[in-house]
Amino acid sequence: MKKINNSVLIILSCLLCLKTMSQAKSYAVSSPDKSIIATFFMGEKRQAFFTVTKNKEKVLAPSSLGLITDFSDFASGLTLVSASPITMVTDSYKTMNAKKSNIVYKARKGIFHLKNKKGNLLDIIFQVSNDGVAFRYLLPGKSKLITAVTNEATAYQLMPGTRGWLQPMASSKSGWEATNPSYEENYLQDVPVGTPSPIGAGWVYPSLFKTGNNWLLFTEAAMDGSYCATRLNCDSGSSTYKVAFPDPREVITGKALLPQITLSAYSPWRIITVGDLATITESTLGTDLAKPAIKLDAAYVKPGKSAWSWIMSKDDFIIFEEQKKYIDFASDMHWQYCLVDVNWDQKIGFEKIAELVAYAATKKVGLLLWYNSAGDWNTVKYTPKDKLLTSELRQAEFARLQSMGIKGVKIDFFAGDGQSVIQYYIDILEDAAKYNLLVNFHGATLPRGWARTYPNLVTTEAVKGFEMITFEQVNADKEANHCAMLPFTRNAFDPMDFTPMNLYKIASQVQRKTTSAFELATSVLFLSGIQHFAENAEGMSHMPAYVKTFLQTLPDYWDDVKFVDGFPGKLAVIARRKGDTWYIAGINGENAGKKLLLNLAWLKNRNGSIYQDGETPLSIDMGKVTIKEDGQLPVNLSPNGGFVMTFK
Repeated sequence: MKKINNSVLIILSCLLCLKTMSQAKSYAVSSPDKSIIATFFMGEKRQAFFTVTKNKEKVLAPSSLGLITDFSDFASGLTLVSASPITMVTDSYKTMNAKKSNIVYKARKGIFHLKNKKGNLLDIIFQVSNDGVAFRYLLPGKSKLITAVTNEATAYQLMPGTRGWLQPMASSKSGWEATNPSYEENYLQDVPVGTPSPIGAGWVYPSLFKTGNNWLLFTEAAMDGSYCATRLNCDSGSSTYKVAFPDPREVITGKALLPQITLSAYSPWRIITVGDLATITESTLGTDLAKPAIKLDAAYVKPGKSAWSWIMSKDDFIIFEEQKKYIDFASDMHWQYCLVDVNWDQKIGFEKIAELVAYAATKKVGLLLWYNSAGDWNTVKYTPKDKLLTSELRQAEFARLQSMGIKGVKIDFFAGDGQSVIQYYIDILEDAAKYNLLVNFHGATLPRGWARTYPNLVTTEAVKGFEMITFEQVNADKEANHCAMLPFTRNAFDPMDFTPMNLYKIASQVQRKTTSAFELATSVLFLSGIQHFAENAEGMSHMPAYVKTFLQTLPDYWDDVKFVDGFPGKLAVIARRKGDTWYIAGINGENAGKKLLLNLAWLKNRNGSIYQDGETPLSIDMGKVTIKEDGQLPVNLSPNGGFVMTFK
């Protein structure tokens, strides 16, 4: 007998599910503009499913829903009790840490009320907006007893021919000093669905796929500490990607891995952004579905830019005089912050840090201090350590920092994605807010919308950032391609501490392969509440005065965004607006020149400036550009090159 290929099996499976769907009543929840439809239905074996279409094109085949808890099964043997009337949901919020400063979310909402064999209740809530589908679970009831969610039946069955752009999840306790997972792997790009993860631990969010004319970006949001973070797993050759729980080792020692919820508690939102690449790069679904900001005095939350010595001079130069130089550099660049990294408590000490704080204040620069998250989940010995493990310890330390005038903390080397670790992140954010401290998580999980809920979370690493480029030539060789992935994936919703923009040379044996104009473009392309730049005064001295002026006046946050051109891993051109000024940044992810014809119709007849590749990779030329009546602008990109344009 001839083997039936995987695509045929998928089609047969879809046809069977569609037959089942036609026999059962289905319920459609459409987006306000009717372009996206999520359809809910019950299967023959009393299981819940949904499908998604975009402009009548099926983008998600029948996909399973449900939970399994330690007291009852909500994945099979279900009965649909009722479906609520479709209602309209509208939300608006402000942020200084995202693509837009004023965001309006509109969606149509449907709730499906189910019960299982034991008569226990489950609600599945769908919200469909013009840019995607979100759903979550609720166990209705009044009991405050803690129950564990042992598994989710949630899975996404992708269509035949779908391709993926995916980052593998690292294996727990692997890597340097057993610090994985920290979302720092290289992306597999344009691979068929069912491609097995090379590490075997699944795929991280946001997970990007293309099917037919549409792109899908999967993530989650609204984690309040009761739930673990999840990832996607699929069997080799399978088109079904299952929502999976973390490795059992990803916990605070002795504490929970699995979600610990009560009745009346919601699961996190499962989110699927659906549309073209403009939809993916302009969508704010990852924060739209996050919880609103906690009540705090947010006047101290000030986005900005930071100098940072460690990226250039590493551990040995976390010393008083070196930090003073970087404070001077930040002041000269009109940047608001300077980050003092590992072992500052040993090499500088609290007393001399207090001197640096006072000195920085005279320069209108605020200091940020590094901390080790501590615990026994890895073997990192950097200090300060063992200062944050309990609320009592944290509050004592944070109170001391506040009294010294410290503006924020960078906290590194977390334990993974288990429920107890997620609760640890939340506890840190809430305690830091009490003492008006900004927070930057490193060696960390994807923040999944936390920057909206906790405005003091200014940025998070969760990316293979520039520090990796300084360590190994192989990472420098891949920088352009890797960076051209990030606006479509990691940086789609959440602030990202890539620590970009090395304009001159890396202070190591590694040779950078991108042009200086490419690096300059990342200062606009990448989003971070505080942008820690990978440059120093010596490197800046090699740049033209107009580059320095550009960086001295670069906005601290953005009001709007527009996708201009691009393709994951190959090209990214994105426009950002602050006030009435537009900045357009482009990077070439490939080692071959490109000739672009950009559609900038909304800027027609406007004059602007362009900073682009010069005669050598380390040179940046400045010129003038005019957008003609047709809105078209030709731009040449060097191999691994870039540009930035401004229109005031």
